[in-house]
Amino acid sequence: MTTVLVTGASGFVGQSLCRAFASSGNRVLAAVRSTARPCPSAETIVVGEINGSTDWQQALQGVDIVVHLAARAHLGSGSNSVRDREFYMAVNAEGTERLARACLSSGVRALLYMSSVKVNGEETFDEPFRPDDAPAPRDHYGESKWWGEQAVQSLCSGKLQWSIVRAPLVYGPGVRANFLRLMCWVDSGWPMPFGSVHNHRSLIYVENLSNLIVRAMQTGKAAGRIFMAADGEDLSTPTLCRRIAEAMGRRVNLWCLPPALLTGAARLTGLSAEMSRLTGSLVVDASATFSCLGWSPAFSAERGIKETVEWYLQTRHKSGGHVQ
Repeated sequence: MTTVLVTGASGFVGQSLCRAFASSGNRVLAAVRSTARPCPSAETIVVGEINGSTDWQQALQGVDIVVHLAARAHLGSGSNSVRDREFYMAVNAEGTERLARACLSSGVRALLYMSSVKVNGEETFDEPFRPDDAPAPRDHYGESKWWGEQAVQSLCSGKLQWSIVRAPLVYGPGVRANFLRLMCWVDSGWPMPFGSVHNHRSLIYVENLSNLIVRAMQTGKAAGRIFMAADGEDLSTPTLCRRIAEAMGRRVNLWCLPPALLTGAARLTGLSAEMSRLTGSLVVDASATFSCLGWSPAFSAERGIKETVEWYLQTRHKSGGHVQ
């Protein structure tokens, strides 16, 4: 039986991934900071804070495969200060390097690093992002993930099998941040000023991402490669809003305002980054992922959105109208 260690196992993606590995017949170890959020599908191992000093020796005993999901996520709107960079680098760069070195000394067979499309950049225009593009991170988070990628490649090449997955926005039951806010906005019935937006954005449903990672670890074809992850259907913001509204059984109130006006208003209110994600395009080319791994998403974007909305509605009902 293969033993898999998942870092960040108590998180949104981590819990889904632990279930996916367990259902495939693997022994799953969940590396977490504390026992406050246990992972039912795995054996819990507390490793504390992940940084350049984490002691991985006990957690990696007898482990065949490591999937490194744990990361310092976005600190908030506009967070791009020198201090923010230190936080990101400590976890996402130094923490990843520390884990890679520990994998080498512990006899781990394979390491998969969960990266981000932000390594490629923030927005696409004429061409989608591909894994062989020159990295162009635009903020400290993207930069730190790029440093993590470099640590994995430089330390592990020729010594153990490594793989990297760059994901765009991940959604599904339990999602937080921007996707949850968008569902709340649609649910509120308030007008949404995106009727004139003609963008395209790649997304990936959390179960699709988990299945992709399991597939990558089951085949030797993943070794030494960077993969882009996506559902395979790119949606505009108006289309996404309509799909969410349809799953809620309601109509969305889309107003047609010029994107330039939205951008200007966002700049004045300090919400430029958020508005850019709603009006700009970010498309990834995952065709090489599909062909190399012989993999295709089990969930369509339509079904993934429906499952996510159903979770949202159930959670809202149980919590008296608020989802946090």
